[in-house]
Amino acid sequence: MAKSINRLSALELKRLAKPGLHPDGGNLYLCVSPKGAKSWRFIYVKSGKRIELGIGALDALPLAKARDKAAEGRKLLNEGVDLKQHWRKPQAIADRSFGSIAIEHIEAHEPSWKNAKHRQQWRNTLTTYASSIWDTPVDQVSVDDVLTMLQPIWFTKPETAGRVRGRIECVLDAAKVRGFRSGENPAAWRGNLALLLPGNKKGPKRHHPAMPFGEVSGFMTKLRSLSALSARALELTILTATRTSEVLKATWSEFDLEAKTWTIPAERMKAGREHRVPLSPAAVSLLENLDRTGEFVFPGQAQDKPLSNMSMEMCLRRMKMAHYTVHGFRSTFRDWVGEATDFPRDVAEMALAHAVGSANERSYRRETAFDKRRELMNAWAEYCSAD
Repeated sequence: MAKSINRLSALELKRLAKPGLHPDGGNLYLCVSPKGAKSWRFIYVKSGKRIELGIGALDALPLAKARDKAAEGRKLLNEGVDLKQHWRKPQAIADRSFGSIAIEHIEAHEPSWKNAKHRQQWRNTLTTYASSIWDTPVDQVSVDDVLTMLQPIWFTKPETAGRVRGRIECVLDAAKVRGFRSGENPAAWRGNLALLLPGNKKGPKRHHPAMPFGEVSGFMTKLRSLSALSARALELTILTATRTSEVLKATWSEFDLEAKTWTIPAERMKAGREHRVPLSPAAVSLLENLDRTGEFVFPGQAQDKPLSNMSMEMCLRRMKMAHYTVHGFRSTFRDWVGEATDFPRDVAEMALAHAVGSANERSYRRETAFDKRRELMNAWAEYCSAD
């Protein structure tokens, strides 16, 4: 136990300059902000959730007292005390800097953010672009502070600038609700920054380059001549009109080849809803000829991991088809349905796992449209194989 706590020394506390968390052990961490400010954090896990509590700045809480506070925290946790409430009810929060409030806001909302990349982007954008106000008391952040952050990236990184502004606005709104600041939000756009920053004109919406459906059958003939596993993954992606991640992360347990059905669980779907895919005879034949010894249908170099996200794009490049994208084949499929068949629009949209109608309508159509979708996917597979 002695090796796991009291790792930091008074000399190290002075020397540490790398931003981030530096463990002392026993749930105690020294936090170095992007601007170099140092404060203490008590970090623990409750019900599977990581909780980070600020317990004071280094200048106000020397090492020995910080360790005493951490020891108190461990004791209270062992007694089943809700540490977050216990420490915050009788006293004001020790650290009301913008950074500390931002971290608390992120941690409070992370469970509702399904996308891991989204969770990481929140932290990264704020620690990177809001570093100038990270240690500023949250009630002192001004319009000038926000402008200073945004102006250097307003035109060079317009999308990032917009996200940074919106996230700062959320943090400051949360601080106001908690009673840590008052007045107007300096990061608000309408009636505020809109009067100080020129509007960013959005360019035309970028679509994934899609192959004309008239070229698909010839392309599929060339694709089927390749032996690479990535080629089989791309072939299945096209036959099922699914997304890259849905195919690459597919496991054998999701398939019922006898029933010719692939059930993609909700947690792997963009819309968060389970999606049943009717498999055409061509798709079933493709799957039956794959090695089924591992968990993943398309394993990477390591059997316990799927192929890389770039594997199918690289297949297109090797075929001299880099001007098209994997995702673009969903548009190819949709164009074919709309221009070359009489299948209803709703059936095509449901085949792409797009929401159609109200929740009640979707629940009803989920079953009634499945047979129609099977007819559609069979027709698509036949078209893809046409000479």
